[in-house]
Amino acid sequence: MSIQFTTAARNAQLDAITTSVGNAGKLKIYTGSAPSSANDSATGTLLSTHTLGSPFAPGASSGVLTPTTPSNVTAGATGTAGYFRITKSDDTVVLQGTCGTSAADLILNTTSIVSGGPVQVNSLSLTAGGA
Repeated sequence: MSIQFTTAARNAQLDAITTSVGNAGKLKIYTGSAPSSANDSATGTLLSTHTLGSPFAPGASSGVLTPTTPSNVTAGATGTAGYFRITKSDDTVVLQGTCGTSAADLILNTTSIVSGGPVQVNSLSLTAGGA
């Protein structure tokens, strides 16, 4: 049997992420595969940087954290979105995940990003495991 957490414990884990990101965190979208650890340096090309809400997200509910979707931004480079990182306002990395148009952590309207074009985030949610 694996370890299981109550919904309250899962919500607390996720709310700690909101606290860690703080106000005006950033969502950064990169090309390629994510590094093996969020502690490692970023790889690939930085395609876009979005400013996140203050706070990062409302309180978690039922073990799910749903940050406010950031506004569209203009892409700074051309490439295929592969992964993202969420950082504090000072660029300290908090977490990373996959990008896609479905079945990914961060859902975009398209992963084909063109420099000078819009980058639209459709949804982002984080789920705590161990239910």
